[in-house]
Amino acid sequence: MQDSQRREFIKDSAKVVGGLAALTLGADTLFAAQNEANSAKIVFKEGERIPAKGYAAFSKDWKFKPYSFTRHPLGENDVLIAIRYAGICHSDLHTVKGDHGKANYPMVPGHEIAGEVVAVGKKVSKFKVGDYAGVGCMVNSCGECEACKQSKEQYCTNAKTVFTYNSKDVFHNDEITYGGYSNNIVVSEKFAIKVPKNAEFEKVAPLLCAGITTYSPIRFSKVKKGDKVAVAGVGGLGHMALQYMVALGAEVTCFDIVPSKKEACLKFGAKAFVDVKSEEFKKIANRFDFIISTIPYKYDINDYVRMLKLGGEMAIVGLPAPKDFPNFDVNAFVWQFRDKKIYASLIGGIKETQEMLDYSVKNKIYPKVEIIPIQKLDEAYQKVAKGEADFRFVIDMKSLS
Repeated sequence: MQDSQRREFIKDSAKVVGGLAALTLGADTLFAAQNEANSAKIVFKEGERIPAKGYAAFSKDWKFKPYSFTRHPLGENDVLIAIRYAGICHSDLHTVKGDHGKANYPMVPGHEIAGEVVAVGKKVSKFKVGDYAGVGCMVNSCGECEACKQSKEQYCTNAKTVFTYNSKDVFHNDEITYGGYSNNIVVSEKFAIKVPKNAEFEKVAPLLCAGITTYSPIRFSKVKKGDKVAVAGVGGLGHMALQYMVALGAEVTCFDIVPSKKEACLKFGAKAFVDVKSEEFKKIANRFDFIISTIPYKYDINDYVRMLKLGGEMAIVGLPAPKDFPNFDVNAFVWQFRDKKIYASLIGGIKETQEMLDYSVKNKIYPKVEIIPIQKLDEAYQKVAKGEADFRFVIDMKSLS
């Protein structure tokens, strides 16, 4: 084969045999997958690790640098996704700092991922090359325990949930996972979410965390038309909760410490906005059927429990750093807030995440995003920390090239 023919063969490879074109070079097989988001091809050999590049944090300081690494080989049930967009979640900030557990550096964060399938394993049936796919907060679990059988993989009782980054991958020699601030990811087809081609693709990534994290408890508490509900903390998570509950026909009140968010909340369909620092906030009681708290900083949970009606429910999904854990007066709760329920919720299972995405696309519910180049990561982290994001930063991976 002449050199010119060989180049053409590799160029067309992503269209052949499920996206993998075989070129025999002695005993090895070379695969080339075209990344539409990046003009460079992802070239790898069968059974060998897949090269990747991204931006990593090398310490708890929010400073990122370019970083090259490798993904585990494409397994027979895996898909290779060329990442087009990656969202920045508030929990990324905490994870880099090691607030919620050991931080493994260099760390490539990112668990809000949207991209295109460019290669598939031989036993994959859920995806084909060219499909859009998303990856959220986890990439594997045991699949055998009661939680996994109920598609609540995030609660795997065998402790084998593998999170998308900074997590020990027990299925791949305990290597530490790298996330979506990168050009590609390899994941089991079971943990990849199908994204319709008619989706507003640049807004999809945050749905894989902010979307499911709020959608799940709203469904769990059966929020319905006519309910009086509230969102405590209207940021990346909160503005999604607001939109879902408005779509369900509930009457939504928003609480936040930043008065300037009022206009945006009302545009999203909220009936009222209350400044947490105001006197009005202190007077509200026995008003809501459901409250969802997305607050990532110190606050008093009982301030919101008193606002619940008898039989009302409060879901807590915000996760502050340990130094900012919220206050909760058990004595006050027992004596003053009887017949009210408080529970925690952690993201959602794969089945429910697919349901959420389909519902969001069908009803045109998306996060408000600001698209940024990956080179502005440091600046974006500072803005998220100060509550200045509008409302979710999304990295355009074309900027990585």
